[in-house]
Amino acid sequence: MLRIFFFLLLLLHGLIHLMGFVKAFGLASVAQLSGQISRPAGVLWLAAALLFVASALLFLLKKEGWWMAGAAALLLSQVLIFSQWRDAKFGSIANLIVLIGVVISFGQWQFNSMIRSELEVFYPVRPPVKKVIDTEMVATLPEPVQKWLLRSGCIGKEIPQRVHLLQKGEMRTEPDGAWMPVQAEQYFRVDEPGFLWIAKVQAAPFVQLDGRDKYMDGRGHMLIRLLSLFPVADAKGPATDQGTMLRFLAETCWFPGAALNDYIRWEPVDSLSAKAVMHYGGVEASGVFRFSPEGDLLTFDAMRYYDRKGGATLEKWHIANMQDSYRSFDGVRVPTRSEVSWLLEAGDFVWFKLEVSDIQYDEKLTL
Repeated sequence: MLRIFFFLLLLLHGLIHLMGFVKAFGLASVAQLSGQISRPAGVLWLAAALLFVASALLFLLKKEGWWMAGAAALLLSQVLIFSQWRDAKFGSIANLIVLIGVVISFGQWQFNSMIRSELEVFYPVRPPVKKVIDTEMVATLPEPVQKWLLRSGCIGKEIPQRVHLLQKGEMRTEPDGAWMPVQAEQYFRVDEPGFLWIAKVQAAPFVQLDGRDKYMDGRGHMLIRLLSLFPVADAKGPATDQGTMLRFLAETCWFPGAALNDYIRWEPVDSLSAKAVMHYGGVEASGVFRFSPEGDLLTFDAMRYYDRKGGATLEKWHIANMQDSYRSFDGVRVPTRSEVSWLLEAGDFVWFKLEVSDIQYDEKLTL
């Protein structure tokens, strides 16, 4: 509804500018404009009208760069309004609304441009080395991990090197905070472990947070911006490096073949659990995977840094995969619904509930 309103505002505001053109060329009587308008100025009124109409159409078609035409129209329009201030001053109200839309869209364009640039670096042109998983490769792993890989359908398939998935869900920032809807997509590299997670969080009506969590070259970086423009969080450093590594390790549930890479070492715990120790880029982190007797991955537990006002502290981080949510994507059986929690002294804090709607591997992945 808001989108239609803004489109109509751009369109009608543009058409109103035609009055200056009509008056300048004497095409009709325009009582709303009492001042004189020269023909060269009339051409500018026409140009402003065309720019607004063009920006309206580009906005309606969801073209990311519509704001460029909108900014040009806005600037020209306001100059013309100043020239006819007595009669046209209320057009500044419409221009103010357009300015808000232009600024927000510029922020989204800038944020998305950053993501595209990072993806170009993240996914190099050179093709990754292919490895087909066989029974000999998994024979040395702890028994529950072997069952997991067999149950997931990985045996006989290549270890995926690139993964793309779509997510939806809800999150909150405090134990008693309101749940906020989330739409996200995530890109993974498996040969050199890393990910880019891009999310849109509806914090309140008309208030959107844009998030990008990055793990690349062994380093993490969480960036959150209000309306794509104003930084809300910009976290990096050793604690973030460890946290993003743990996140990558936990999320191998969506591409189980990654368990066979050299940067992960497995240690047996019991008949249903195994500890994974990941070492990459000079950083080490570990967590315990727990499986069902059939071999489904149920939970992941690790000690991860939890941000507090007084400074980050190591707390238990817990992921529970819903066993009834397992689906197959390209023949690989994975969980599609999970809950992410902090197990704190004050009580358990479930902060993220997510659902995976689609997964693409390697050649089927489209950017």
